Amino acid sequence: MPHDDQPRDPGTQPAPLEEVTDDFAVRRHTLPSGLGYTTTAGRMVLRSEETKDGKADGFRPKAEIFLVAYTAEDEDSTPAAADAAGTTRGAATPANRRPVVFAFNGGPGSSSVWLHMGLLGPRMVDSGDAGTLTPPPFGLTDNPGTLLQHADLVMIDPVNTGFSRVVDGTESGEFHGFEADRDLVAEVIRLWTTRNNRWLSPKYLVGESYGTLRAVAVAGRLFDAYGMAVNGLGLISTVLNMATLNFAPGRDTPYALHLPTYAAIAHFHGRHGDRELADVVREAEEYAEREFGYALTRGARLSADEYDAAVGRLAEITTLDPGFIRRTNLRWDYAQFSAELLRNENLVVGRVDGRFTAPAAHQQDSINWDDPSLAAINGPYSAAVNHYVRAELGYENDLPYEILTGRVQPWSYKTFEGVPVDVTDTLERLLARNPFLRVHVDYGYYDGATPHFAAEYVWAHMRLEDAARARFSHHYYEAGHMMYVNPGCRVEQLAALREFVSAR
Repeated sequence: MPHDDQPRDPGTQPAPLEEVTDDFAVRRHTLPSGLGYTTTAGRMVLRSEETKDGKADGFRPKAEIFLVAYTAEDEDSTPAAADAAGTTRGAATPANRRPVVFAFNGGPGSSSVWLHMGLLGPRMVDSGDAGTLTPPPFGLTDNPGTLLQHADLVMIDPVNTGFSRVVDGTESGEFHGFEADRDLVAEVIRLWTTRNNRWLSPKYLVGESYGTLRAVAVAGRLFDAYGMAVNGLGLISTVLNMATLNFAPGRDTPYALHLPTYAAIAHFHGRHGDRELADVVREAEEYAEREFGYALTRGARLSADEYDAAVGRLAEITTLDPGFIRRTNLRWDYAQFSAELLRNENLVVGRVDGRFTAPAAHQQDSINWDDPSLAAINGPYSAAVNHYVRAELGYENDLPYEILTGRVQPWSYKTFEGVPVDVTDTLERLLARNPFLRVHVDYGYYDGATPHFAAEYVWAHMRLEDAARARFSHHYYEAGHMMYVNPGCRVEQLAALREFVSAR
């Protein structure tokens, strides 16, 4: 494919569509362990086949998708030479049989920077952790456990995240929806795999948050449209059925599924004394799936004694004020919990990571929409990625790197009109058709965005044979949504992922 050694200056006139080309920067590096690797950073042009009056009318560029690929040099063969487009061509070699991990975050509206520079890549954000944050201007450090030691990595930013944009004349909203986003990410993976001769490599999709829903959908698209079977799905902070998370009148399930997370966060903040976290969480899970579930479904049919008993148990489990529990009629969402748990200390707790706190802007507010956990880590990740892509990867672009943006809204779920957004049927089908597909699942106990008990509820309701369930591995961490922010959890998480991508 045509290649420009220097990216186009966004301040100049746009290039004619037929001249829109990839703009990769290619660099060679070495890990502290001695492993040599190549980085290919830049924007891949995606094109669509056009027809006019029933006849082929060329390939029209539609989007420029930013990605960073890490490919290790194989010590048993001649190091693969990257061509002008950052691709490797030729017969299958040991290097080309190395596993490849395609990774992305979620949102919708998130770039891949969190998984890229928080967990998987060779360079890592120096952000600190809850209670020990690194001050500005932050920094970068080597990631001693990088998954690059065991698999090649391709980090993907969907449209309007990172440096990814549509080409001139294309509506960006065209890609802001479940189906279009699924097809675009699948096309990036197909194209990268084909250009780099990696069809015979073991392939893994790793997603976080909405990225887990995307990973399952993309795996289905790859299988159905291109016949590409993946070896594994890494699901970090999982949501495959949004009905388990969306609070709404008449939908009681999410209230019960969040209860163990409320208990865990209360425990972290010292509200359960010297009890063990495992005991607190187990007690909350048992009450949520039994008595609390019953109480919620009964509604106004609960007797006064039953209602009082429910208020008392919920107060014990969550440490919330009984008066608050009564005022909410046993039903509160996470924004209310965030404002209420540490109200007496004039603090609100984080949503993506309940370990983080911040002073309440208005102590009388009953709802907190600000997330102190995101506020704490957004700065370090922003500084790191903006420095890294230019100074170390050699990619230049004057566009803002969109880390977490609202530019993708509104997001279309028209595929699911009238029904919950749910991809569990796709995962059921993939597991049935591909008896070698394995699923790795990571949970954070302090994750208020995608609670662990909600994901467990989804697995329990999937129609799977025992043999298929045996292909799941589950990993729990005393951390939040981005569990790798906790250094100890990151070490454990990378060890589990290493085993996941290395297994055959």
